[in-house]
Amino acid sequence: MGDFVIEYGLEKEEIEKIYSRKTKYEMTPTLKSKVKFDNSLNIKEVLNVFEILNKEEPALNVLWDENLKEIHIHVMGKIQLEILKEVIKERFNLDVDFGKCEILYKESILKSTIGYGHFEPLGHYAEVHLLVEPNTRNSGITFNSKAHVDDLAIGHQNLVKTHIFEKEHRGILGGYPLVDLNITLLTGRAHKKHTSGGDFRQATLRALRQGLEKVENVLLEPYYKFKIKTNLDYMGRVISDIQKMNGEFETPIINENLVTIEGRGPVATFMDYSLELSAFSKGSSSVSFIFDGYDRCHNSDYVLEHRSYDKNGDSEYTSNSIFCSKGQGYVVKGSEAKLHMHCIK
Repeated sequence: MGDFVIEYGLEKEEIEKIYSRKTKYEMTPTLKSKVKFDNSLNIKEVLNVFEILNKEEPALNVLWDENLKEIHIHVMGKIQLEILKEVIKERFNLDVDFGKCEILYKESILKSTIGYGHFEPLGHYAEVHLLVEPNTRNSGITFNSKAHVDDLAIGHQNLVKTHIFEKEHRGILGGYPLVDLNITLLTGRAHKKHTSGGDFRQATLRALRQGLEKVENVLLEPYYKFKIKTNLDYMGRVISDIQKMNGEFETPIINENLVTIEGRGPVATFMDYSLELSAFSKGSSSVSFIFDGYDRCHNSDYVLEHRSYDKNGDSEYTSNSIFCSKGQGYVVKGSEAKLHMHCIK
């Protein structure tokens, strides 16, 4: 888990030392932002600059959106964007800015499920059965296989594993990346003549999506651990703010006129709090944030309403399976797929 600290109320030089400090942990981004630049600049030149920075710090996860012709990056906090602007100006003599920060949400499930996927248009064949279980929070995706080699060769089992890990897969709530799952290959089937490249990818993704649609899914958001140092006169205001921002806190530690309050809360509600704290305390207070993993989203309904993701309209992911009869492929809805699976019959 990232041990990256963002502390407000410090001088710029001190902040840069914190940002540049390497730890033994991987730094985990919590926000996404669009790169903004003057139209006179060559977009390929700008993208090349960010690709150079991405090699130096892969957590930036620089993404090029071909449809929107936009560059997006992932960051750990707003202060990182300010530092990036200066770094790019100093190293590459480019003036860039960044759009509004968006939270990097993720998805998982609350109960175990078995997903079935079959891909058999004419001339193709693959079937996959997956046990998908909720994993420990912030543990990522794990995979193992219980399939017998008599049913599915090791090579094909490895293909299923490859397709699970080849990229982040979208969930069904908002199309956000899936995390914290333990996926077990139960069984599967190939065809000596008809199975070809890509067939097991299709069957695997269909099995994964079909399983997700049968259980309750959960939206996750990033959380901060925070430490606030302020004057005793502002303790009541700070505690009230923490509660309004859906945070939780430990018993305040009072040392003469200084109060230290530690707690935990959503990045979405706390990421701008440093400015508010500084304003009402007239610069006498400070707050530090440490990324504290993902947990259940505090306002899932609001987030998903504004996301407007249609799981049935996602062209890459479907729970439907494809079977073949008399030389013709036909679609079976995910809700009925289990009844048609060859490995069950």
